[in-house]
Amino acid sequence: MLVHRKKRVLQDYKGISVCLDDLPRPLCFPALFGRTAPVHVEIGSGKGTFLLHQARHNPESDFLGVEWANAYYRSAVDRFGRWGLSNVRMVRTEASVWVRNWLPDASVDGFHIYFPDPWPKKKHRKRRFFQGANLVELERILKPAGGIQFVTDSEDYFQQALRELEKECRQLKPTAFVPAAAAGQGEWVGTNYERKYRRENRPLYKLAFSKIECTKMCSGNV
Repeated sequence: MLVHRKKRVLQDYKGISVCLDDLPRPLCFPALFGRTAPVHVEIGSGKGTFLLHQARHNPESDFLGVEWANAYYRSAVDRFGRWGLSNVRMVRTEASVWVRNWLPDASVDGFHIYFPDPWPKKKHRKRRFFQGANLVELERILKPAGGIQFVTDSEDYFQQALRELEKECRQLKPTAFVPAAAAGQGEWVGTNYERKYRRENRPLYKLAFSKIECTKMCSGNV
């Protein structure tokens, strides 16, 4: 006999879901989280696997997820709320507009972009987030010594990312990639996408860059 389970109704948690219209420009992170703490932003959070584990394992830091797909956004908010997490927020918006118009200079400790849509067709590549003007914005927003981590299964996207970083970002330098809290042995992020792609034996590509601190940038100008 088939048993049909009721689909659980996703709950909205007002302390976690953030309405864009209610936020000041530029955004004030201490006001948003109610404290001053390191801030990490994930672009394209999906259902929130990375943020869930990072927030649980790093209660001293705050985490903000940006997701455009409404179904994923609502699922992530529901997960964080059920776990009772107070150091995570989610905003539903288009990421390029968000970083350009809301995030202040030198305010974020880390950006995380994991398995974004690769837009593989040549005519669609301009839709990729990790390129050109967006990278300049991330560089502006990062604190000194803050970092960017990026993982993709698209070699073309990866090579483009490296070219754009070298071309556009003078304050960023390569650094070691720090595996996520959910990452198992041999993993980098520990998300469903990564595990699916590893089962399929797809090549995966990662990069990590950090922002040069002012003392190092200015050392040659004495």
